[in-house]
Parts: sequence; structure tokens; C-alpha cells
Amino acid sequence: MYVQGNQFGTLRASIRDEIELQDPVSNGTRGMRARRVQEWLCLHGLGLVIDEDFGGITEGRVRQFQSRAGLPVTGVVDAATFAAMTAPMVGVLQPAAQATHSFSDAVTAMAQVHLAAHPVEIGGQNRGPWVRMYMNGEEGNAWPWCAGFVTFLMHQAAEIRDASMPIKGSFSCDTLAAQAETAGLFVKERDARPQDLSPGSLFLVRRTSTDWTHVGLVSDADQGGFDTIEGNTNDEGSREGYEVCARRRGYSSKDFVVF
Repeated sequence: MYVQGNQFGTLRASIRDEIELQDPVSNGTRGMRARRVQEWLCLHGLGLVIDEDFGGITEGRVRQFQSRAGLPVTGVVDAATFAAMTAPMVGVLQPAAQATHSFSDAVTAMAQVHLAAHPVEIGGQNRGPWVRMYMNGEEGNAWPWCAGFVTFLMHQAAEIRDASMPIKGSFSCDTLAAQAETAGLFVKERDARPQDLSPGSLFLVRRTSTDWTHVGLVSDADQGGFDTIEGNTNDEGSREGYEVCARRRGYSSKDFVVF
């Protein structure tokens, strides 16, 4: 599942990997458990090198984090410390109160929740806990995550609405376009009217008639353009950005998926 129930155990394993702590992490720990701690320290503004080696510097940063969070200052990442670190991610796994009217409303409401948490990459291109959550554990240069982001939102909306996904979802923009065409939900640029682009629709940046390079969510539309919430972008609109952010886009070279 993509929305948290009473326990973490109902969530997908790749999500639980990012928010559950099996054992305390402390000085001397190496590998992925140390890396997750270092990533979250950086995400909370306590920068350090992410080298998967929990040494004295990492311990010092943990102590700083614990002091800021009002936790016992031990330098050991226990369950309470890790819960405080991962609280932004846990927060986006809760159903939004506004997600009650339709699938599109649910998608939009959950997108606003994610936007408020400001997910960003950390540790390199397409890397970090947010990317792994959106990409079912995958990360790295070969895993641009804009399609994973909107697919994650669709899964959350479907679960909140106890409904089927209108399209299956994918990590590929081209596959999303193909799924939408098959489902009768694909709207070409020439046929797109602002009044039909309800919040929760998807936009696809078109490179050719069979190739789309970026995807995001439409949050509002008018004659002049449309507002978005999108992942793996930045304020310049790059398709290989580093964050979830809100932007304003024009209609040129865009096609749409309208639910």
C-alpha cells in the first residue's frame, strides 16, 4: 500500500525500508543503514559527506539533530530519533483530509501534501530516500523519477478512494502516454482546452509525436497557461532537476492525461 494504515506493515516494502528502523544505528555502522542516517541529516540541514560510514562526524551531527529535536543527546540513532528524522516522509503517507470527492481531487490533495514536504534528491542525481520511495527502491542516473512521482500519487489517490487506477502507472513518460491513449484519456495539445484540464490531470512534455520527456500534475489551468506540481524538476523547469516543486507552464509542446 501507498497510504499508511494503523501500522507501517501495510505499506510496500520499499517504503518501509525508508521509515522503519530495525536496530539502533551508531558509531561503527557501515552500509545502507548508515547512509540513510546521513541522508536524513543532510535533508535536515546538517550537511556531511554521505559515505555509508557512521563515524565521529556523523555521530556529532546526530547529537546536533537530537538536541534540536528535544531528544536525549546520545549520538545513537534509536527509534525515536529515526522517527523524528523521517517524519516528513511519514507525513506524506497519511490520507489528505481534502481527498474525498473524486480521484482527481485525491491526486491533487496528495500532491499538495508532498509539495509541502518539499522532497529533494540527496547524495547525487536521482538519489536519496525520496527518490527510492517514488521509484520502488530504485535510484541513480538511470532512474529519472518524474513519472514515478505522479504514479505514486495515483496509487495513493486510488487507495484513498478505494477505486481502481484509471491507468496502471509507470516510471516511463512514454508508457504513461500509451496507457492513457488505450484508456481514452489522452488529449493532444491541439485538442486541449483549459476548462477541460481539471486539477489532477497530467501534462506530458512532448519531444516528438511518440516521445515524451517529462510529466507532472496540473493543479490549475486558464487561457494563459497552467500551474503544476511536478517531481524531478526545478525552478528552471529541467526534466532532470532535483525536487518536487510548483511551476507555471505554457501549452506549447504539451499533451495531457485527463481523468
